[in-house]
Amino acid sequence: MQIVIVLISIIMFSQVSNANIGKETGLEIPRYVSLKSDDANIRVGPSKNYPIEIKYIKKNYPLKVLDEYEEWRKVEDFNKNIGWIHKSLISGIRTGIVLSNDKKKIKLLNTLDGNVIGEIGNGNIVFLEKCKIDWCLVSIGDFAGWMDKNYIWGVKEKEIIKINFFQRFEDLYWKSVNYLNKIRKGI
Repeated sequence: MQIVIVLISIIMFSQVSNANIGKETGLEIPRYVSLKSDDANIRVGPSKNYPIEIKYIKKNYPLKVLDEYEEWRKVEDFNKNIGWIHKSLISGIRTGIVLSNDKKKIKLLNTLDGNVIGEIGNGNIVFLEKCKIDWCLVSIGDFAGWMDKNYIWGVKEKEIIKINFFQRFEDLYWKSVNYLNKIRKGI
């Protein structure tokens, strides 16, 4: 029993020591956040005394936090623009930007490997409701659907967001519904 406890302790310690932790918040770095308002300035340095480099005018715009210094966060956007923003202008609400190399519309599905229920265009900002290893449930307005995570900037490659125990049952239900609909339609 003592060997098991020692092994678990070693595994937990090695995972914690490999993670970069923010000095001010104790949160993981890098991490994704979003803008709280539609008027936010990115500055050259961590103070209002530094000049404004970029002005964002889109609420919920996703950013990646790279570093922390007192009340300021060093961030990067999907265009690789880097600068400093005051912590009061960012939120932990997870959003992403839909990106497609060939500018095609991305299909949204009712469930994983399910039926196409819509499409979303390049450059749209979506809310990340849930993410599995390769898929995210995204929403925009009152509309929601699953999409391939490869088309989203604002989520880590294998990051899992808000997936609970009951998700497996929900997936099984929708897979059954989709299968029965295909049989009924003779596909």
